[in-house]
Amino acid sequence: LGLPEAFLARSGGEAGGVIQGTASEATLVALLGAKSRMMQRVKEQHPEWTETEILSKLVGYCNKQAHSSVERAGLLGGVKLISLKPDGKRRLRGDTLREAINEDISNGLIPFFVVATLGTTSSCTFDVLDEIGDVCSSHDLWLHVDAAYAGSAFICPEYRYLMKGVEKADSFNFNPHKWLLVNFDCSAMWLKEPRWIVDAFNVDPLYLKHDQQGSAP
Repeated sequence: LGLPEAFLARSGGEAGGVIQGTASEATLVALLGAKSRMMQRVKEQHPEWTETEILSKLVGYCNKQAHSSVERAGLLGGVKLISLKPDGKRRLRGDTLREAINEDISNGLIPFFVVATLGTTSSCTFDVLDEIGDVCSSHDLWLHVDAAYAGSAFICPEYRYLMKGVEKADSFNFNPHKWLLVNFDCSAMWLKEPRWIVDAFNVDPLYLKHDQQGSAP
């Protein structure tokens, strides 16, 4: 696909990938990882705030043209997800995102997560990832790229210009089971920092502990 090295599993590196069942799962997993990361940061800055107070302030963003599974991820994750108006070409632009973030910050909310779609289901539109990535970087927000529908096209180098700015994302997902003649339940996801996903789903009960725990490389 031509993804940046920062997404790929390498000896001594942190990044890597995992196969999810669907892009809906990948979006939810990314959201929960972003939520876990922001919860930890806010707790460090405001130890007096309860988890309930922090959760009530978290807010994420996506294009109104984004897949319905993005909205469902917000519902399942228990956070507010705002659908932003696209431009005349049905794309989410950086300026629109920046205005929404600044307004929410002024209202006491905590932006934490953005979904950029590369190939919307309704019109195969590509959000302006390069602009969105700059906004997310300036506010240190988790940027998830949902390329479920059209991501398979990036196998062809001549189409990779459509994902310009992907190096600014934190996670990336596409569905080989759509265009690549792969059996269903093959949704590939890459993360720069998988530890946030691991931490979000970490459950370590006493009955699973053993004397060899942590010995595997």
